[in-house]
Amino acid sequence: MDSDLKIDFELLDYEDDEEEFNNEQLLNGNDYNLLKSPEKITENRQNTSFRDFLLKPELLRAITDCGFENPSEVQTECIPQAVLGVDILCQAKSGMGKTCVFVLSTLQQLDTKSNSIEVVVLVHTRELAFQVSREYDRFSKYMNVETALLIGGIPQRMDERCLRVNRPNIVVATAGRLIALIRDKTIDLTRVQHFVIDEFDKMLSERDTIQQILFINQSIPTERQIMMFSATMDENLHIKARKLMQNPLEVIIGDDRRLILHGLQQFYVEILEKEKLKKLCQILANVEYKQTIIFVNTIQRCKALYESLYSMNMSVVPIHSSLSQEMRLNNYQLVKSYRRRILVVTIMFDRGIDFDRVNLVVNYDMPECSDDYLHAVGRAGRFGTKGIAISFISGYMADKIRNEIQSRFDIKLDELPENVVI
Repeated sequence: MDSDLKIDFELLDYEDDEEEFNNEQLLNGNDYNLLKSPEKITENRQNTSFRDFLLKPELLRAITDCGFENPSEVQTECIPQAVLGVDILCQAKSGMGKTCVFVLSTLQQLDTKSNSIEVVVLVHTRELAFQVSREYDRFSKYMNVETALLIGGIPQRMDERCLRVNRPNIVVATAGRLIALIRDKTIDLTRVQHFVIDEFDKMLSERDTIQQILFINQSIPTERQIMMFSATMDENLHIKARKLMQNPLEVIIGDDRRLILHGLQQFYVEILEKEKLKKLCQILANVEYKQTIIFVNTIQRCKALYESLYSMNMSVVPIHSSLSQEMRLNNYQLVKSYRRRILVVTIMFDRGIDFDRVNLVVNYDMPECSDDYLHAVGRAGRFGTKGIAISFISGYMADKIRNEIQSRFDIKLDELPENVVI
């Protein structure tokens, strides 16, 4: 990190009795005096319609076009408060429609007559930024709204021209590119009213990314709504997140033991490294899947596995950080449009990426922690559909992670049977 990002940063005192805290406290996750405890909502409300949220007719029309009728539990709990400008801190398992919460809520509050940036959405990968920007396009199709996608891998001058010519209302960005535009004074965030951090557990878990968020946060007005969403949140992240917020509504849908998707079957295969490729091919040949995502731990393994599957004439593409931005987005679109059935990715892309038809996930390499496992298998069986997750276990550490997963989520990973049906 550049030294000028390591700033002395204090959030404004939102209540007279709230203690001041500095940047170092946030980075270290030290405890502090919490604001008054919010209600933690976990009950599931039945028979709710999107019309009950009193959304703009243009939004309701777009929702109908998408084929949505009833909101999910997390949408039912969050949207009524989010459209009123309340800060939202939300933890809910993958596949429950958290993206829809902030997209609809910010579009509902947007002043479409304004030529200023009113919404900033911050994400941790370019692919997730692309996906979120497409969701804004989908739900704002009947509104006069401009959304800008600001990510690395694309010449910055193109972003500067977009900001100058298109005058976007909404910006979806990765932190590095947004900071570069702020420093160059080519983006004006002085009228931002809504700041969203998606997959905040990833964004707030590393020191450098925390510094980036603080820098961006300092560039937008203090009187703004902030919303954070993730599938996982420990107490340390909870403390860090609240320090950026003003008396947030906390919506926690289930504890750790309920975070695994209900329609997801989970299996393991104890296997030697040299046997993995053969077993994977057997699975792909025998399981009647729509689309599959295969996770590996390194770029080199991603390349090698892709090349092996491609040489067998399989409908496969890779996504990893060594690919050009154009190629990464092209491969993403190939899977999204169902022109490719198999996606090989590194574990860094396990969060937030959503493909409707994926119903098989294979952990070719076992994730290194239970959080990564949760996000990876959450790519299958989304929105209550059925799916299968299969994890290859090789060596002591992989077996240790399996035991951690079973204990944390109160599940039993069964050995993969000879015949499995989704």
